[in-house]
Parts: sequence; structure tokens; C-alpha cells
Amino acid sequence: MAIQDVECCESFHTHKELLELISKNMPEEDELYDLAELFKVFGDSTRIRILFVLFEAEVCVCDLAQALNMTQSAISHQLKILKQNKLVKSRREGKSVFYSLADGHVRTIIAQGREHIEE
Repeated sequence: MAIQDVECCESFHTHKELLELISKNMPEEDELYDLAELFKVFGDSTRIRILFVLFEAEVCVCDLAQALNMTQSAISHQLKILKQNKLVKSRREGKSVFYSLADGHVRTIIAQGREHIEE
């Protein structure tokens, strides 16, 4: 979309009450940065595929690799990012490490994203 395709006001006039409301409710810059970083995590289809597997069950890295037809190394790299962003959690059982969703928010975020793109 070219800049001329975006409609703009014909004259410059601000609305003081709206600007005060916006200023009052705008989160701090650190929080906005953290939120943007979180959404970047969802910008990779491999990570989204991993999350969809974890919607179904807690699985070990071997099962994830098999389900997604990827190497354990590639899966581990993506799991590290998901874990650092508190989207998945892990537990060790013997020689296996099992992963699951960190909480219900992850499912909600994905569900709302799907709902949005289907509109």
C-alpha cells in the first residue's frame, strides 16, 4: 500500500480530551517493548506448529521432532525460544524431557489470532 492510499485529515487539528485519555492509558515503553517481543515469538510458523502439537498433549522432544518431521536440534532451538518467553514449560522424566504449554493464555492467544484471520 502506497502512502497516498492512506486517507489523512485535510487539516491539522488535535482533540485534547482524546490525547489526554490516550496518554493516561498508554503503557510504559518497557511494557510495550516486552509485548512486541512476545508477539515476535509468534512470527515463526515452526514455533506455531510446535504450539499446536502441545495443544494436544505433553510430548517429548523426540515425539515433537517426529510429528513435525524435523531434527531434534531444530526443535530444541525453537523450544528454547518458547521457554524463554514463558510459553512452554518442561519436565524431565528419566532420560526424556517433556514439554507442555506454560498456561492457558497460550491457547487463548492462538485462538484469538485464528479468529482474527478468519474474519
